[in-house]
Amino acid sequence: MNPSLKLSRPARRASVVVHVVASASWLGLTLGLLALAVTAITTGSAVTAEASVRAMKLFADWLLLPVAFLTLLTGLLLSLGTPWGLARHRWVYLKFWLTLATITATAFALRPGLGATVTAVAETGSVPDTTDIVMGPIVSLSAYVFMTVISILKPWGLTRRGRNARAAVRRPVSAERPPAASLRAGWHERLG
Repeated sequence: MNPSLKLSRPARRASVVVHVVASASWLGLTLGLLALAVTAITTGSAVTAEASVRAMKLFADWLLLPVAFLTLLTGLLLSLGTPWGLARHRWVYLKFWLTLATITATAFALRPGLGATVTAVAETGSVPDTTDIVMGPIVSLSAYVFMTVISILKPWGLTRRGRNARAAVRRPVSAERPPAASLRAGWHERLG
C-alpha cells in the first residue's frame, strides 16, 4: 500500500460505491449501444436506423467517456489507497490496463466511427458497414464482463512486486533487535 495515501473507512466505502456504480453504468451504456447497433442494422426503416445511430453517438459523446474516466479514477484511488495496490495483484493490474485500452478505443475508434456512421446513414438511409457498428460494443462488453468477473473472483495471485512487498513485511527480525519473546523473558528474569 502506498504509505502516503491510506483511505479512511468512510472514504474507502464511498469510493467503492462510486466505482461500482460507474462501472455498472459503463457496462449498461455499452449494452445499450449494442442494442441500438443491432436495431440499426436489422431494421427496415431508414428513420429507425438513423435514430439508432444518432442515439449511439449521443451516448458515446456525452456519457461513455465521463463514466469511463470516473471508473478509472475511482479504481486508481481504491488501488492506491488500499492494500490491494495497483501492481501487487495480477487481477488489479490487468483491470487497470484493460480499462485504459477500452477508454482509448472508445475515444479514438468508437466515437469517430459513430460520427462517420451517422453521416453515412443520414445520406444513404442505411448503415454502411454493419460489422463495424456492432463490433465495438461487443468487444467493449466482453472486456467489461471479464473485468467484472475478475473483480469478483480475484484470480492469479500476486505480481512479482506484490510478492516482494509481502516478503519485505515478513522478513525475520534482525540480530540487532531481539525478538519480543526474548525481551519479555529478560524482563521477567529481572523482576523475579
